[in-house]
Amino acid sequence: MTTEPAHDPRPVFARALDQTGRQVAAVRPGELGGRTPCSDYDVRALLGHVLSVLHKLARAGAGGDAREVPDVVAGIADDGWASAFARARGEVEEVWADDERLDRMTELPWATLPGRDVLEAYTHEFTAHSWDLAHATGRLAGLDPDLAARALEAFPKFAPPEERSGQGPFSPAVPVPDDADVYTRLAAYLGRRP
Repeated sequence: MTTEPAHDPRPVFARALDQTGRQVAAVRPGELGGRTPCSDYDVRALLGHVLSVLHKLARAGAGGDAREVPDVVAGIADDGWASAFARARGEVEEVWADDERLDRMTELPWATLPGRDVLEAYTHEFTAHSWDLAHATGRLAGLDPDLAARALEAFPKFAPPEERSGQGPFSPAVPVPDDADVYTRLAAYLGRRP
């Protein structure tokens, strides 16, 4: 009897990073003070949070303590976000290139999970934040609907609606029409008001 090889989450994770990287690169300096669907963040702070998530993911994947990384990276020049994202992404991809990391338990600030589940969870976080940036800057065209569908299917495992309040990264779900597009449904599920 043969067993199927375990699913490798890295290709879809890379697609989510590609999408987020395009959104980061499109932000103009004049947009950095704009509001985002994340009530605690303007565009600059959301970009800093996206960088922080990359740094936390690299640190956790290497066996370090991700809690040592601030939740928002500061000090990036107005025109330096795309290059900072590319550097942080390179670090993450280098750490997670080792196949053994996929089965190793990884300690995150909010859970300890196998590496495969870590990358899956962060695929969905980057998908959500790419929508946040796109919504804040008016660049919704071109978002990958498959990524949103995957996130919408997976988020109940990582962020069940019954465990949410007004505190934390996800607010209670908000209603949207049944025929809303998949990103609008994802945003509403996460408590954003699309």
